Amino acid sequence: MEFKYSWKRKIQDLLLDTGTEEIGHIEMLATMIAHLLDDAPLNVQESAYNCGDPALAAVMGGMNPQHAIVNGLGASLQDANGNPWTSAYMESSGNLLADMRYNITRESMGRLQVTRQYHLTEDKGVRDMLSFLMARETQHQLQFMQVAKELEDKYGVIVPHGTADLEHSEFSHTLYNFSEGDESKEIVEGKIAIDGQPFKYEEGKAMSEKPFNKPRPEALRNTDLDQIIKDGRKIIENDPELK
Repeated sequence: MEFKYSWKRKIQDLLLDTGTEEIGHIEMLATMIAHLLDDAPLNVQESAYNCGDPALAAVMGGMNPQHAIVNGLGASLQDANGNPWTSAYMESSGNLLADMRYNITRESMGRLQVTRQYHLTEDKGVRDMLSFLMARETQHQLQFMQVAKELEDKYGVIVPHGTADLEHSEFSHTLYNFSEGDESKEIVEGKIAIDGQPFKYEEGKAMSEKPFNKPRPEALRNTDLDQIIKDGRKIIENDPELK
């Protein structure tokens, strides 16, 4: 029990550390945007069109008018397309390993986007801040990978753990070829999966008979041809304009 509570505390502390830092990153980005918009006239787009930088011209050509109309050239909690931030961006499965892998993915995407932004500007100040954020995204990827590794060592690599006896295990380590090519065979052929079981490769096949579903009740379908004809005739007979 002591290990369990210790593990819980260190994960909670890690998430609080990282979450607090990410709020700081939002403040940094908002401040950067606000400074970049300092004294920016609304006709700045015209000079952007003629700057010779197609990426900048494309961005400024689609300038979010909310920066001027709603936020007075300040930053707002919106994405690059003007969509407001919502809690729908947050994911929580309730499984630590699944969530840590999701965190790794999001941090990877975050660093990818920061790196692309770095190459879209030559502003030394902006690049300096983006370089810092790239470094922090590196740390965040590594720390969540470390947590995932510890969870995998403790519980195994498949989520959720302890349910292997519930599945049809004869299908759990086979890659089926359901495409025209067979190049994917190289990925698994003669190899052992991370859980210690050997991979198999087989040609795709039907695993049951052709499914047959009972027709839904006629009242729900309303596709009886004779009835449709009768209903149509009634409509025509009662509407002189359709005759």
